Amino acid sequence: MSTSFKTIAAALTLATALATRVAAQQPHIQNGVITSQPAGSPFAQEFRSIVSSTTEASWIGYAVPVSDGERVMCCFNSGTTFVEGTTTSASGCCGLCRLENSSGTSMSSRSDVPPTRAGVIKLEGSDRMVVLFRVADRAVDRVRVFSEDCQLDAGGRPVRWLENVRPADSIALLESYVTSQTTTANRVADGAITAIAMHGDPAADAALERLVARAQPESVRKKVTFWLGNARGQRGFETLQRVLRDDPSIEVEKGRCSASARAKCRKLSIL
Repeated sequence: MSTSFKTIAAALTLATALATRVAAQQPHIQNGVITSQPAGSPFAQEFRSIVSSTTEASWIGYAVPVSDGERVMCCFNSGTTFVEGTTTSASGCCGLCRLENSSGTSMSSRSDVPPTRAGVIKLEGSDRMVVLFRVADRAVDRVRVFSEDCQLDAGGRPVRWLENVRPADSIALLESYVTSQTTTANRVADGAITAIAMHGDPAADAALERLVARAQPESVRKKVTFWLGNARGQRGFETLQRVLRDDPSIEVEKGRCSASARAKCRKLSIL
């Protein structure tokens, strides 16, 4: 093999690898134009700069490690749907996720997901998730999370995709959207808490422990309590035990565990 041929082959291999990497970083989005750029540093400052300069309704997103690759976070015909700390159950998978739709993301264990119409189930889950912020009037008005392999429809809105976001930076940004909300019923705060809980990074545990402190609004503590018992493993259950012992709020106590987590709660003497 000639030297020139080897050089061309190596260049083609590198180009293919780079193209594959870029494709892997971006979500599966249709009906929307994606513009990619580096995350920037400091991240929170760069992110807020993008938000403040965005004049039309659009989405900003990035991918980070997820806490549980077996958890499917897509849009089902039904499934186990978490809405404000309550659960409903049925079956059917997996529909196109319309970002502009006001309905929540459905979540289920990958082993519980029935076949699609084509009869195909992906056996191994992705180790990453997509975090998406809807921006309107130069402010974030919604936060949504999805499994990386979900099919998403942007509803004709532009999507700004940020590359190589560090999990700790993502968590810090999301936490700021919880603590800065003037109304405790704000859906931005609810979505941000869910997104923090889904992060596959120890910084998420520390953030949730701060957000469940007695100084936080009751509605925030209730939401965090729910996710401590459903997404954060052993450390989450240990924190949940402490919260249920020390927090006098009945509403916070109500959010402790979903039906799917009650067996673990009993084992740890939470129920």
